[in-house]
Amino acid sequence: QVQLVESGGGVVQAGDSLRLSCTTSGPTLSSAGVGWFRQAPGKEREFVARISPAHYTYYADSVKGRFTISRDNAKNTVYLQMSSLKPEDAALYFCAAQYWGRQSNEARDFDYWGQGTQVTVSS
Repeated sequence: QVQLVESGGGVVQAGDSLRLSCTTSGPTLSSAGVGWFRQAPGKEREFVARISPAHYTYYADSVKGRFTISRDNAKNTVYLQMSSLKPEDAALYFCAAQYWGRQSNEARDFDYWGQGTQVTVSS
């Protein structure tokens, strides 16, 4: 069983930066594709970024150039560096892992999910 834990959320002002972390004490994440999703109140969960086991990265258009996903396999951790934050980035951010060679940005294709970490951006 893979239990993902997110951390790093908080309250920031527009234009600030924040780094989210996703880790697990269970099986290694090195063989997993790991994605970040977010959900704001009253909205559907949306894809933010994904990193493949081979370190290929994928981003939603809304965060390209501002967010960077990376992974440190030695620490079994995936990061989401968020810069130039906007009020519309405020949401509950989830990390998720997909195994068995899946390569997808669709939430339904991820096997394990964390509980989320809240990001609040004030204008």
